[in-house]
Amino acid sequence: MTSSDVFFAHIRAQKKSENLLNKMSKLVKSSGLDRVFDRGDLVAIKLHFGEPGNTSFLRPQFAARMVDIVRKKGGKPFLTDSNTLYIGGRSNAVDHLITAARHGYCAPVVDAPVVIADGLKGNEQVEVKVSLKHCKTVKIGAAAYSADAIIGVAHFKGHGMCGFGGSIKNIGMGFGSRTGKLDMHCDVHPTVKKEMCKGCGLCVENCPSGAVKIGKTASINKRTCLGCGECYVCCPNKAIDPGGYVGKQVLQEKIVEYCYGVLKNKKRKSGFINFVMDVTPDCDCPPWSDKSIVADIGILASKDIVAIDQASVDLVNREVGIDNTRLGKRVAPGTDKFDVIHGVDWRVQLSYAEEIGLGCRSYRLVEV
Repeated sequence: MTSSDVFFAHIRAQKKSENLLNKMSKLVKSSGLDRVFDRGDLVAIKLHFGEPGNTSFLRPQFAARMVDIVRKKGGKPFLTDSNTLYIGGRSNAVDHLITAARHGYCAPVVDAPVVIADGLKGNEQVEVKVSLKHCKTVKIGAAAYSADAIIGVAHFKGHGMCGFGGSIKNIGMGFGSRTGKLDMHCDVHPTVKKEMCKGCGLCVENCPSGAVKIGKTASINKRTCLGCGECYVCCPNKAIDPGGYVGKQVLQEKIVEYCYGVLKNKKRKSGFINFVMDVTPDCDCPPWSDKSIVADIGILASKDIVAIDQASVDLVNREVGIDNTRLGKRVAPGTDKFDVIHGVDWRVQLSYAEEIGLGCRSYRLVEV
């Protein structure tokens, strides 16, 4: 069985040459990410700009360093993400651009434009034929399809539906248009645990389709529910069951299929970076940030999107879980942290991605 190289830089630093920005530059060079594009290429740097109120999203200084590297090598970089399915600060390009700017993704911090991949209202998309288990075609943001090369820059953290979110989710879910995101989520059917619901109404405020109503407790209309999982994420009382195993498995596999579609016309023209820092229980979509479940670990880079996510989750699970977090107690090294928090079999996305040829789970960790 073949394996892929995943390059790793530890979080520790004791001099200028070891600061994280300089380590990032070394990782990009060592992994060859500065050679996945040609001079004059339009290079999409795929990010998550963070929901308003969230403070654990990736620092814009890291995006700025990637921009500098691409431009120095003759590429034409732009920062990008697609609009969200749920209601919030990134569901249309106007709000999305304002959020990105307020979070520092603008000049003079980052010397590159921000392009919302699926346009003003999330409907500027390209339908790509994939002919896989769930999707015959996938609907991705037009800018993602048209870019000459893609460099995924991901904040690695937990995720309620997928266990964790890394490079696969950053590319697959992140570049799906709003219609594409609906396609990915439609098999997820959350329900309300009535005995735990306090009737606070946060799920109503955050539901993009108006499927949630409040009486004494919340109720969800399955016919109008999109399956986006926002009610599960925002509930402060753990009163939402995000759906059964099958729905979450299908969601993960669809994300992988969308990832396949995004990268289909980017053979040898894509690379990935995972920042395993601020490893929060949830993704950067909620308008808050919970306490990290493990100490900061470092940065990884690879041309293999499967290997880099496998290596990232392995590094997290080798750590001691931090006390007084969503884990509930100090958790021993070797414990599956994401299973403790979300009870999701995250291996689904990695095994399926390997099965359809996106990369391999076997890797060699190379420290730089």
